[in-house]
Amino acid sequence: MSVRVRWLGHATVVLDLAGVRLVTDPLLRRHAGVLRRRGGRAPHAADWRGAAAALVSHLHHDHAELGSLRLLGPVPVLAAPSSARWFVDHGLSGVGLADDAWWAPPDGADVRVRTVPAEHGHRPMPHRPNAATGFVVRGGGVTVWFAGDTGPFPGLARVPELAGAPVDLALVPVGGWGPRLSGGHLDPLEAARVCAAVGARVAVPVHWGTLHAPAARRLPPGWMDRAGHAFEAAARRVAPDVDVRVLVPGAATEVTAVRRGGPGEVGPTADDA
Repeated sequence: MSVRVRWLGHATVVLDLAGVRLVTDPLLRRHAGVLRRRGGRAPHAADWRGAAAALVSHLHHDHAELGSLRLLGPVPVLAAPSSARWFVDHGLSGVGLADDAWWAPPDGADVRVRTVPAEHGHRPMPHRPNAATGFVVRGGGVTVWFAGDTGPFPGLARVPELAGAPVDLALVPVGGWGPRLSGGHLDPLEAARVCAAVGARVAVPVHWGTLHAPAARRLPPGWMDRAGHAFEAAARRVAPDVDVRVLVPGAATEVTAVRRGGPGEVGPTADDA
């Protein structure tokens, strides 16, 4: 009755719950277009192999990297309907989820996935659909919210309602691939406020400290290390009830289900980076 969460960098998270493995916005290779992964190393294949499905929030290249999706094999790629059709056109098993549709694995495992709103309309792409979505995952007695890329907007407060349960774990973006964020993103303080608004019990910051442009050597030193810990500090001020777990790429933590209405028991933060 728990979910094991392994952050592979940027927006890529491996969720293991109820015997099912899911991967969010898979970026499994060294690079995403012109963007470079810090350290130049791809994630270990053992950390993502065996996925039952991929959850893709939108089609920007750092979130929908076709080479990485093909590494997963012929698994369903869950996405907004227009994005799913684009995946099918590119030889992948795109599965479009309408607003109120839940996906379940065909083996009957007790896991359900649906989309929830996100707002990420900046920098539209002329050659790919521009829908953006978040996801909620329920299984093993745990509810996970993967925000995808989004800016702050009132509709995020509806995530628990749409999930049909309180949010045990929020995978929330707190940065980007440069020291300044464009619109349609959450900075560390905004991310902390959003976690408070959705009532998240545990939060893992993602979308920071991983990718950089080739010109990053000319940017302020240390910028890649700041966002995750800035989010942790902001949460102490504006979301003190949220248990923040700041991971490094490759590290994992476990969130244990709780009996609603009782004390909030959280599993150990075992990590094997």
